[in-house]
Amino acid sequence: MSTTPAPEAFEQARQRFFEGLEAFKAGRFADAEQAYLASLALVPGRVSTLINLAAARLGLGRPQQALDASAQVLAIEAGNAEAWFHQANALAQLNRHPEALQSFEKVLQLDTLPPGETWLRHGQTLQALGRPEQALDSYERALAADPGIAQAWTNRGSILRDMNRGDEAAAAFRQALALGADPELHRYYLASVSGTQAAPPTAPGHYVETLFDDYARDFDAHLVGQLGYQAHRTLATHLAELGRGFHSALDLGCGTGLCAPYLKPLADKLVGVDLSRQMLQKAHALGLYERLVHADITAYLSQTDERYDLVTAADVFIYVGDLAPVFAALDRVLVPGGIFCFSAETTADESMDFELLPSLRYAHSERYLRGLAARHGLDVARLVRAPIRDDQREAIAGMFVYLRRPEDAC
Repeated sequence: MSTTPAPEAFEQARQRFFEGLEAFKAGRFADAEQAYLASLALVPGRVSTLINLAAARLGLGRPQQALDASAQVLAIEAGNAEAWFHQANALAQLNRHPEALQSFEKVLQLDTLPPGETWLRHGQTLQALGRPEQALDSYERALAADPGIAQAWTNRGSILRDMNRGDEAAAAFRQALALGADPELHRYYLASVSGTQAAPPTAPGHYVETLFDDYARDFDAHLVGQLGYQAHRTLATHLAELGRGFHSALDLGCGTGLCAPYLKPLADKLVGVDLSRQMLQKAHALGLYERLVHADITAYLSQTDERYDLVTAADVFIYVGDLAPVFAALDRVLVPGGIFCFSAETTADESMDFELLPSLRYAHSERYLRGLAARHGLDVARLVRAPIRDDQREAIAGMFVYLRRPEDAC
């Protein structure tokens, strides 16, 4: 038989519960979790406490435990919309997207929570399932319920950009900006779809890092298997044709290490640099790099004491428009006789130095690249035009550039 807790236990549980609420509001999710657990130890099975425990565990990035707390609530109250909402978010974090979608739809059916946030998450789940047109409808429903959801405007804009509806995408990004969305990121988005917005010199660092941290697990299979990516192999093939070996090689933006199997046979030592820790973990597992560094490539080139006779950058400059700082930093790293080789997407207009495309990738002109090489005393040993990847079944034109520092360079 269950026993009713004593009044003092209720009061202590209540105090712990409110301590948890305060900690949660302050973003101290671990403290909030401990306070809720202490409250539940005094008064087990209390629905409000279990719901908040699930929220705290989601904040801690522990979706399986959040799922457990939500399940306890639903065993008591099968129609509790908050529990369904937390369950849906936990399932989404676990990449169980079909189940997450069903749970979000249950929340909407119950119709007891403000619908804006649920429609936003519903749309994000549809995007994860590769259903962007339906996701767009969800974002529009979210905004009909609450026009102040900046993330819904951002996500709506991203889908419209991918649909080549540039003016509508730009309007959505401007609305997100007006609502307080990340200004650096949204100026970057706007520049990709608006001819009037000047392109920033590089992609925002936090955007690139987050993109590839999230992408790391499926990166190789998607890039090579689905997009027909071949820049790493093409870059290394023409490098090998130069007919020389290298003492020390630097793989800029090394990612998961796709270039490493091709570079390692050419170099005594191979070092990799990348912004994404998750990518570097996969590269480390190859066992081909002597050292891997988590850093921005220009910052690393500017600060390292190492010197290299080979520096490569395969499909890296799609996230860097203005390459002048990279070339300037390279001056101190590349030894006389050294080779700097890289790939770049090509602009349709040779009069432009670089442009930011709707794909959120930068393209460069051959004129610009040759001019940078000349200004930094580098000879063009070879320049090859070849596809880099496919995009919507069309080959993306690219250049593979091989620059040599003269032996008599200072």
